[in-house]
Amino acid sequence: MYPALPVLYSSLYRCVGFIFLVTAAGAQESIKDLPPATTENIKAAIMRGVDFLVGYQNKNGSWGGPTRTKGLNIYAPIPGAHHAFRAGASGLALSGLIDSGDVRPETSAAIEKGAKWAEKDLPLLRRADQTTTYNIWGHAYGLRALIRLHEREADPAAKSRLKELAQLQVDMVSRYTDVNGGWGYLDVFDNITTQKPSGITTAFSSATVLLAMQEGREKLGLALNEKVATAALDSIKRQQTPDKAYAYSHSHIMRPRADINRPAGSLARSQACNAALRVLGRDGITDEVITEWADRFLAREGFLSIARKRPRPHDIHFRISGYFYYYGVYYFTESVRLLPPEKQKPYAERLAALIISRQEKDGSWWDYPLYDYHQPYGTGYCLMALAWCESVM
Repeated sequence: MYPALPVLYSSLYRCVGFIFLVTAAGAQESIKDLPPATTENIKAAIMRGVDFLVGYQNKNGSWGGPTRTKGLNIYAPIPGAHHAFRAGASGLALSGLIDSGDVRPETSAAIEKGAKWAEKDLPLLRRADQTTTYNIWGHAYGLRALIRLHEREADPAAKSRLKELAQLQVDMVSRYTDVNGGWGYLDVFDNITTQKPSGITTAFSSATVLLAMQEGREKLGLALNEKVATAALDSIKRQQTPDKAYAYSHSHIMRPRADINRPAGSLARSQACNAALRVLGRDGITDEVITEWADRFLAREGFLSIARKRPRPHDIHFRISGYFYYYGVYYFTESVRLLPPEKQKPYAERLAALIISRQEKDGSWWDYPLYDYHQPYGTGYCLMALAWCESVM
C-alpha cells in the first residue's frame, strides 16, 4: 500500500548512521587536537570540581537525591533504590574529595561530614526488593570511600572502626552474588524472584565490586570470601570474547557479535573487566592487551561521547548509554596504572586533557541525567581520574 516507505526508512537509517559517524569523527578530531594537559590546568580543574562538591553536599553529609525527575526515569523501586543510588554517588564524591588532596578547611569539613554519613548509613544499605540489586554500587563505592577515610585517619580507634565498616561492606555485598557468579543490578526479566539473585550478572558490575574488594584487601587487610571472588572471576571470564570485549551480561554470552557486545559497545566496560582479571591473578590480560584497549578508548571516545547526556539509555549505535562515559574514564585509569610507570604518562596527559575539556561551567562533570545523582558521581569519577593523572605527570 505504501511502496515508498521501505525506501524512505532505509534512506533515513543510512542518513542517521552517517550523522553518527560524522559526529563521532568530529569528536575524535577535537580530542586529537586538544593541547596536552599540564599540572597547572589539572590542579585548576580539580579545585573547581572540589568546589562544586563542597557546595552541593546534602546537610547529612551525602550527595544526590530522588529529585530532578524527567519523563523517562531509571527503574527505581522506592525507597531502597534511592538509598543505593545515593550511597554509590556519595561514595564516589567522597572518594573524589579525598583523592583531590585539597586541604582547604571547607574541603576537610565536607570530608568529615561525608565520613559521618558513611558510618551511619552504609551499614543500613540493602537491596530495594527482589527486582533490583542496585545496592551493590553503594557497597562497592562506599567501600572505596571507607578505605580512603581509613588511610587519612590518625586515631587508632577510629581506624579500627573504619576497617570494621569496610569489612562489613565486603561481607554485605558478598550476600548478593548471583547464582551465575558475580554481581548484577537487575532481576526483573524472568518473573522468578529468589533469595539469592538470579537475574542478569554483568561483567562490569562484577569487576567494579572485585576491584573495590581487592583494594580493601591490599590496603586494609580485609578478608575476602575466596569462593565468591573465584565465582565472580569465572563469570567475567565467561563473558569475555577473544578480542577482550565483554558481553553486556551473562544472558548475552550466546550473542557475542550483537552490537552491544562488540568492541565498540564494550569500549567503556572492557577497562574495568581487564583490570579486575589482571589484578586478581587471571592469565591473559597482558600489557599489550591493556595498551590496545587504552589506545582504542582514546581513539574511539567520540562514540561514547555521542551518548553523553542523552536521557534514554542504550538508544544509539552499539547500544551505548551515557552513564558509561565517566565510568569508562575512571576505569581507564584503573587499567593503565597496571602498565610500567614510564608508559603511563602519555596516557595521563591525553586523558587529563579530555576530562578538562568536558568540565561543566559549574565545575561538575556529568554524563546521564540520573535524578540528582549524576553530577556527584560524575564529578567523583573525574576527580579520582585527574588525581591519578597528576600523580604520574
